[in-house]
Amino acid sequence: MQGVANSNSEGLGLGLDAGGTQTRWALVDASGVVVAEGTAGGLSALQMGSSDGRAAMLASLAGLAQQLSSFPRPSHVCAGFTGLGGNGEQLGLMLSDVLGIARSALTLSSDIEIAYLDLFQPGQGYLVYAGTGSIAAFIDEKHQIHRAGGRGGLLDDGGGGYWIARQALRQIWRLEDEQPGAWLQSSMARAVFDQIGGAHWDHSRQFMYGQSRGEIGLLALTVAASAATDARAMAILRAAGKELARLAQAMITRFGLRPVVLSGRVVQLHPVIEQTMRASLDGVVLDVYSGAPHIAAARLAVRHPMQHAQPSPQP
Repeated sequence: MQGVANSNSEGLGLGLDAGGTQTRWALVDASGVVVAEGTAGGLSALQMGSSDGRAAMLASLAGLAQQLSSFPRPSHVCAGFTGLGGNGEQLGLMLSDVLGIARSALTLSSDIEIAYLDLFQPGQGYLVYAGTGSIAAFIDEKHQIHRAGGRGGLLDDGGGGYWIARQALRQIWRLEDEQPGAWLQSSMARAVFDQIGGAHWDHSRQFMYGQSRGEIGLLALTVAASAATDARAMAILRAAGKELARLAQAMITRFGLRPVVLSGRVVQLHPVIEQTMRASLDGVVLDVYSGAPHIAAARLAVRHPMQHAQPSPQP
């Protein structure tokens, strides 16, 4: 946890960027100066769909509240959650209760909406965001939000951290089907097996079916670290870049040529992801943004409640 001294502590705004792998938070004062920031465990609004998920959510929020307990209570909170949908009101009540703030002082939004409005005015461009999952977003001039991707790891999320981890384990075990023991010759397989605790199928099965989506997504770091010495790891990262380009191209096909910004933790894994995406989007202006949506959310909190984008009627 980091803090900034000599800040105005009146009228603090708290911003949350909650994702499946990690939740980042920031407190800013009325002038937008960062008072403190830190990280907590991964959170997803999808956890509200089960009793176990809600219990895990409550435990993570309690840990967040403990981190915040040494600071003045914020006057407003702006929280961006991955997977936010019809579960918003229940999540909002839980969050306001744990943080000890009025529900009216809490603005809930999708993480992608906050990230978009941190980069663009409505109608300006397309955001491709790749963390544990992947999604593209466009908020038009009428404040209607349009999406491509973001279907979750079971269906798609191509190019996201979970997808990269799944591709790595799939390739490792397919090669083992054909050539038992081949993993010993693969730096990616050796690193992956070391990370998950062993080379037996039971270790992989327990990892994929016993860990959270965010924890699985962290395995993408191991894949990226192997890319210099393992051609299969490099190919997976190139494929991730193509998947992210596909999301941008879907938006361009639907709404016309506009600038594209790539953001999220996946872009930091390896330069080849951006390079491949750029090559796949020939003629498209592509920028990379490594900003801090948790700070953007906190500054939105101290300015005024967000004007929410409306969901697109399209599927």
